[in-house]
Amino acid sequence: MRISRALITAALTAGAVLACPAGPAASSTGDWGLNGTYTATSNGEWAKTNDIYHDEASLRSTWTITSTCSYPTECTGTVASSWGWTAPIYQKSGVWYVKRTVDNWQPCPDGTAAPGLQVFRFYPGTPDGSGSDPTSTTLLGEDQTTGISGSCGSSKVLFIAMPFKLVKIGD
Repeated sequence: MRISRALITAALTAGAVLACPAGPAASSTGDWGLNGTYTATSNGEWAKTNDIYHDEASLRSTWTITSTCSYPTECTGTVASSWGWTAPIYQKSGVWYVKRTVDNWQPCPDGTAAPGLQVFRFYPGTPDGSGSDPTSTTLLGEDQTTGISGSCGSSKVLFIAMPFKLVKIGD
């Protein structure tokens, strides 16, 4: 009895498909995203301006975050701060980012002020900061604000970075 090549190929393909293990169980997208109320703290005691440590004012606010995820490491949403601003939030490769423009951030010698770009970058970590923990409700990272080159009539850019901590306080 002669079996056609097409029939053998079809049988092998079907067997390979049936032998493949199922992918991971689908998780609720609420398990992946950041949703709820958080205390956001930028620690000015460890601030660096242009890579030199000095004191800045520490800042604390409450963030309300809503996000949705299409995959555990691909999420987007919105942050609303108790300081009156709203900005987009997104996650890329396990790291969360919030980027916003801060009006009148850099004072100029002529009395005007130029905007700055503030970027919060953070990841879920252990409460003591010793490592990463994807299930943690404490997120650690950095709050960086950068001036715009050419603002205030100078090409020297002002750059301030502070340690950042985000702690969940409610749903």
